[in-house]
Amino acid sequence: MRAAYVDHLVPDAPLDGLVVGDRPEPEAREGWTTVQVKAASLNHHDLWALRGVGLTDAQCPMILGTDAAGIAPDGSEVIVHGVIGGDGVGVPPTEGRSLLSEKYQGTLAEYVAVPTANLIPKPKELSFQEAACLPTAYLTAYNMLFNGAKLRPGHSVLVQGIGGGVATAAIVLGKAAGLEVYATSRHTIKRESGLKLGAAWTGKPGERLPKRVDAVIESVGAATWDSSVKALRPGGTIAVCGATSGDASPAQLTRIFFNELKVVGCTMGSRSDLAALANFMATTGARPVIDSEFPLERVGEALERLSAGYQTGKIVINID
Repeated sequence: MRAAYVDHLVPDAPLDGLVVGDRPEPEAREGWTTVQVKAASLNHHDLWALRGVGLTDAQCPMILGTDAAGIAPDGSEVIVHGVIGGDGVGVPPTEGRSLLSEKYQGTLAEYVAVPTANLIPKPKELSFQEAACLPTAYLTAYNMLFNGAKLRPGHSVLVQGIGGGVATAAIVLGKAAGLEVYATSRHTIKRESGLKLGAAWTGKPGERLPKRVDAVIESVGAATWDSSVKALRPGGTIAVCGATSGDASPAQLTRIFFNELKVVGCTMGSRSDLAALANFMATTGARPVIDSEFPLERVGEALERLSAGYQTGKIVINID
């Protein structure tokens, strides 16, 4: 089968280790299902893997990709939940949690195998391309908004870093859920795109907000942490899923304890969360923002676009 995989690690020039070529199809395994992949989407996790973060030369060749939608052997259309292990489903209970493309071959291929329980029915309202955007970025944003920060219609939220997958997803989901969404970016074009996505206000990081918010969606880290803490009303919540600009320092502990703020870490979400997210998208009419689509043979160009930060929304790889 055709696949995009890490052949060898080149940390200083990660795309030099990328190959699009033939790999063996997944072998049959009890409790697992092989899915014909129709579309996959990229995440920064793919770039990290190429740099050797969480991956060693001994694990190569490793097929990239954590997100996919496709067709199960019975003909049903499914979304792949890319978290493997941690709960004993399909793997030994003692095996720690991992993502596809870490211990198990990923989704940037014609076929991918996952525990059968990891397959979520794809709503007919969503295309394969739209559905392939959900399992990482949109699931993480869903978890941050509604489980981590426990936001409900009428609440306000600040989303830091318009353009990234999670930030874009948070604006789309927040708007659809009846939240008052504010968002930031250093770039004028991305601030304008935030307004088009449904944000009530956009500005530069640290710029004065119309009011203090109930929650902040934080994935940037050091560059925005200070403004995130200052943006919260007393008792508010920062939901954190990453730190692309580095770890925050100082932590603003005095402000956090004095205003009784909560900091909640979020990493993707459960299979039931993914099913709820897919239903949310189908019933509300909200749709993932797709920045661009590439065929599998041009995945290197797609990864270059992701690495440069040019995208607003998800980059989709069409497999067939």
